[in-house]
Amino acid sequence: SICKVINLNSGYILLCFAELYEIFLSRAKERWKTFGETGTENDTEDAGASLADREASLELIKLDISRTFPSLYIFQKGGPYHDLLHSVLGAYTCYRPDVGYVQGMSFIAAVLILNLEEADAFIAFANLLNKPCQLAFFRVDHSMMLKYFAAFEVFFEENLPKLFHHFKSYNLTPDIYLIDWIFTLYSKSLPLDLACRVWDVFCRDGEEFLFRTGLGILRIYEDILLQMDFIHIAQFLTKLPEDITSEKLFSCITSIQMQNSNKKWAQVFASLMKDSKEGDKNHSPALKS
Repeated sequence: SICKVINLNSGYILLCFAELYEIFLSRAKERWKTFGETGTENDTEDAGASLADREASLELIKLDISRTFPSLYIFQKGGPYHDLLHSVLGAYTCYRPDVGYVQGMSFIAAVLILNLEEADAFIAFANLLNKPCQLAFFRVDHSMMLKYFAAFEVFFEENLPKLFHHFKSYNLTPDIYLIDWIFTLYSKSLPLDLACRVWDVFCRDGEEFLFRTGLGILRIYEDILLQMDFIHIAQFLTKLPEDITSEKLFSCITSIQMQNSNKKWAQVFASLMKDSKEGDKNHSPALKS
């Protein structure tokens, strides 16, 4: 289950207990109260983020919750899980002011809330976002994100060369569709029950499976995508057809070979990291003198 996988099998488990959640939730409630009364925050704490960033997070949380799984009618204002989702996200922004709230987080927290008790959902959420891939994306670390995109493209070209070159002909880069998939762990693009199955394998197998899933999706719709132009591809991949089945998706994911020139995902990614570091050294001012 998602609960066991994230909280017990993660290599990035945090020392985060229910009492700690209550502390951060209390801070979040105080912040909302101050913000609600004055329209601004007291700028005396959370040195990890600017006042403007924190206020933007508060406003974005409100806006994003209303757009989270709207067809379920349970997270919107007045719904049974609205306040709970608000609490978990608010507590997280106090726990990690350096990350704050980023659009898409609400979908991840919502899935956890549907599977776990409140404090456990917060702990699982914090653990999940502390994984290297998620941290890179949610902190908008452009350098790291580009490496993930580059690694993805290596296996994209290896597995789906025709579609890869079709995308290239339109200059359609992975960030156009992958960012949304990674930010929400597919919970926005795939049917919820199917997204949960993807999560279970991702938490067992690691970040590689997220990118393998993306390639599996592209394989399912390869013939359709080859007939589309830039705009229609981007629109299609943002909201996938509802009739996608678990059998079809996992069959296509299984068919994806995550090996290139005898290098697996981790080795390809490590090579990209090494090349980047060597490039940085070569451009170092110290070497030019």
